[in-house]
Amino acid sequence: MPPNFVANRKGFLLTNSDFNARTLQQALQEPRKHRDLDLASEPMDNFSSTPGGPNGQPLSFWASWNLADRPRRIALLLDDCQEEYRPYAEGVLPNLIRLVDAFRASRSRSDGVRIMWSAWTRTFDDGISNAMDRWYGPKGLRPEDPENAVYMFTGAPGMRTLAEIAPTEDEVADGWFYHGKHLDMFWNFDENGNSYLDEKLKAAGIDTIILVGLWTDECILSTAYAGNSRGYDVVLVGDAVATATSNQEIALKVASSTVAKVLPTDDVISYMENDFVTGEVGAVKGVQHPDGRKDG
Repeated sequence: MPPNFVANRKGFLLTNSDFNARTLQQALQEPRKHRDLDLASEPMDNFSSTPGGPNGQPLSFWASWNLADRPRRIALLLDDCQEEYRPYAEGVLPNLIRLVDAFRASRSRSDGVRIMWSAWTRTFDDGISNAMDRWYGPKGLRPEDPENAVYMFTGAPGMRTLAEIAPTEDEVADGWFYHGKHLDMFWNFDENGNSYLDEKLKAAGIDTIILVGLWTDECILSTAYAGNSRGYDVVLVGDAVATATSNQEIALKVASSTVAKVLPTDDVISYMENDFVTGEVGAVKGVQHPDGRKDG
């Protein structure tokens, strides 16, 4: 059994510190690393109470930070912006072009900027059979009128990045494009079992991710949660994401009230052109722990 862990009656592992957890009032009585206790005692300005709700439970939260609050190391993640999805992407493609151009310009001036592309590559004969396949079910795979969205319908041509925003040969050669087979962009692993995307971003010291692409209520939302879990500040560009379903506004609302800052393209480009300051590696996000807590 790992050190400092014990098993409870159901076999779950608990840290010894779980048995010594104090009340919030007690915990605030002495200094805590990475915590400002005076600031912690102030009321939240990104919180809305439920009118008449029990125990003052929240109606909603929203991000307590703004992009320009601090220096950042930032990456634009283009999720599944590919030819098969062109009909869904056409409405946001002009904004995708503007964002890629802005990030490439910033990349030429700063070592704290990256761009990553992914492409959805699930096919019916890829040998994978997992929860996603069971959730969508085995039907709707008629070639003349396909419905089952878990797979690509058009094969390799449909997996190509939209020509207007495609990575260059150098960007591909440097590993900034990859094929995804799960909703979460972080759920691709290298030969050591590490998240491919996470390792690329950590190597560049990235602490903030800007999400654009398709589909808002599937890959975008799941990547937003995964990025937050790994310690990244997450921005979702509301007018540079799209979906094939009727869930666009629902997904944006859920993201903005839980794990992401939802901003329009104009605001992100204005930030990159006028307010972006390159942060120091490790100043905010660490790499030693999977949850991205600050090292040291």
